[in-house]
Amino acid sequence: MDDYIQISKLNDFVFCPFSLYFHSVYEEFSQSVCHTSCQTRGKIVHRCFDEANYSTASKYLQGLEVYSEKYRLCGKIDLFNKESGVLMERKNKISKIYDGYLYQLYAQYFCLSEMGYSVKGLALYSLSDNKKSEVNLPDNEEIEKFENLISKIRSFDLKNFKQPSKAKCDNCIYRQLCFS
Repeated sequence: MDDYIQISKLNDFVFCPFSLYFHSVYEEFSQSVCHTSCQTRGKIVHRCFDEANYSTASKYLQGLEVYSEKYRLCGKIDLFNKESGVLMERKNKISKIYDGYLYQLYAQYFCLSEMGYSVKGLALYSLSDNKKSEVNLPDNEEIEKFENLISKIRSFDLKNFKQPSKAKCDNCIYRQLCFS
């Protein structure tokens, strides 16, 4: 599974490939050294899903490890309701729905579908303000964008990348280390 892409890395790559690179470099370091308070809160929130503490009801799959052979992806889902068929990705705070959030959700959708689950709906849930946003299943155009993202990740050349968005750099925890 060496060439499999972690689903959680899709959002990082969309934000900035250098961010993904630095995440990989500092992954083994203490999170108290290299995580912002927002990231720490997000990790704490996700722990309840990874440990399947959301609910004991058997209709929920929580923190399930998923994979897709077609896209060579692997990761975990937050929450899937087997009865309603709704797959939900939870974030600590969603003030805007970014493409990276959608691509993570689509990746989970493709993995679950390939594993034989019937996913009928998608949703993003903002924990801090208790807001749920329904997301359409990906249409052909969204699938093409998703597949292009996977191709970009697989063919990415760090040496020739220049971040086009100064705003992303200004909001990046690695801005002091970056050479983009």
